[in-house]
Amino acid sequence: MKLNKLALALSGGIIWGAAIFLATIFLLLTGGKGETLSKLNAFCFGYSFSYLGSLVGLVWGFVDGFVAGWLFGMLYNIFAKEK
Repeated sequence: MKLNKLALALSGGIIWGAAIFLATIFLLLTGGKGETLSKLNAFCFGYSFSYLGSLVGLVWGFVDGFVAGWLFGMLYNIFAKEK
């Protein structure tokens, strides 16, 4: 069975981007300090623990998840054995 790389990449990007976005918004609304999430700025340029930063995190999360999903699909298709 072959995986659809684009579908896997899009789903990974949407899920990872939404996770970063929702985690940031949740902590902002509940008064969390966001010390752990603030460390994302080392990987996601422009990210900060703020409402604007949550949108930047959404974009970077989508890009990271998209690339990871596409690479996983590509490697799976290379090593998958058809019967």
